[in-house]
Amino acid sequence: MKKLSKLSVIGYGAGDAANNLAFTTATMFLLVYYTDVAGISAAAAGTLLLVVRLFDAFADVFAGRLVDRTYSKRFGKFRPFIMFGSIPLLLLSVATFSVPQLGESGTLLYAYVTYAALGLAYSLVNIPYGSLAGAMTQDPGERAKLGSARMIGGLLVGSGLGIFVAPLIKPGADLQSTFTTITLVFVVIGAALYFFTVLTAKERVHRAVPNVSLKQSIETLKGNKPLLMLCISSFFFLSGMLALTSVQLYYLRDVLGRLDLYPVLSIIQLVLTFVLAAIMPKLVRRIGKKSIYIYSSLITVAGGVVIFLSPASQVMIGFSGLVLSLVGVLAMSIVVWALEADTVEYGEWKTGVRTEGITYALFSFTRKSGQAVGGALAAYALALGGYKSGGVAQTPEAVFGIQIAAGALPAVLTFLAALVMTKYTLTDVKHAEILKEIQERRTKTVGTGETADVSPSADAGTPAAAATPADSNTSTGTRKTTGQ
Repeated sequence: MKKLSKLSVIGYGAGDAANNLAFTTATMFLLVYYTDVAGISAAAAGTLLLVVRLFDAFADVFAGRLVDRTYSKRFGKFRPFIMFGSIPLLLLSVATFSVPQLGESGTLLYAYVTYAALGLAYSLVNIPYGSLAGAMTQDPGERAKLGSARMIGGLLVGSGLGIFVAPLIKPGADLQSTFTTITLVFVVIGAALYFFTVLTAKERVHRAVPNVSLKQSIETLKGNKPLLMLCISSFFFLSGMLALTSVQLYYLRDVLGRLDLYPVLSIIQLVLTFVLAAIMPKLVRRIGKKSIYIYSSLITVAGGVVIFLSPASQVMIGFSGLVLSLVGVLAMSIVVWALEADTVEYGEWKTGVRTEGITYALFSFTRKSGQAVGGALAAYALALGGYKSGGVAQTPEAVFGIQIAAGALPAVLTFLAALVMTKYTLTDVKHAEILKEIQERRTKTVGTGETADVSPSADAGTPAAAATPADSNTSTGTRKTTGQ
């Protein structure tokens, strides 16, 4: 199998950076924005996050079916969605962080509508973006590179938000003006990044059926036990991760009293990202993606226990718990997208049809559901603890509620994720056997004189299948972040 070009890898990573200008900004700051700027209560905000993110999960399934039914001879299956959906997505991010004061009901209604619209727009861009990875290469090591590139792209944005934006979220600041300016700037930056991805990320994997019917989509999902296990595990993992992400700022500001450590955490995250990205392909080849996922889960569990049990006065111990959790989350985030791409081949092996769109959509559906539950649980923990907005000192009960959301919930939910993953059967060895059998089928088909449609070269509409099967594995991709 041909190696991916560096430009393709970078280009795909740029796409996730663009995604996270909308996604990570929302996961990091939307709860704080709703409670401290828009004046929405923590309980109402929690319900909003739960309802809208569940809607987003169903939007992913709709987007997945739309992707599977769409095919452009010039641009392929996935890039048209990125090209035409990116600008509306970025503009809706501006609208989501621009809640007007329309009275309690009017303000809440506006928040529901804009966040739901943002979620739908994100699905229509992120599902094809994530699906693109499986159409670029089938080599496990190359997919690990794509996972690393995607993580780097997303976490560069996340680190930038933590270093430059989080310190601005302090009492007395004009937060509305801050968020309006930031989201408008992101429209320009995000558009440039998305179009760089469109120009550099190319589809190369053989596709026998360009336009997949609903029946074919359902058939590839039925009996795909590895995908089911990965989806359930990801649901628990994302629930825990979103609980932590949603209240991380609260934990540093209101429990440890050290908001100034947020940029430090972001810098550590940035360094860890590059370190893990460099070593992950070798680790994948040595111990396998499944083992890395489980071991990383247990590291995250340990971090959550430290956060929950650490007294508020022990700042460095609590902060070390955040760092420990971060190590596990980053490592899991690299391999999970490569694992999902493997399940596409499993479905193709079972049915003879590649359905990147609906497979990724189902995976994303469970992740979005996890995000909905995790974000809502975090907000409810704040509400039950009696959190008060406006920069006032929090009661011991409120502090305990934040510690539950930042430590106990992630620890329990991530442990469940690891437990489910022990039942995952699609090891790297099994995946290699499946790929070999798929290639043998294609060779046999060519030998008998049968024809098969394939995805075009991303450049000019030249059929990728005009090349050998090895040539159809050239370009770039990875699956998403902190998003999604």
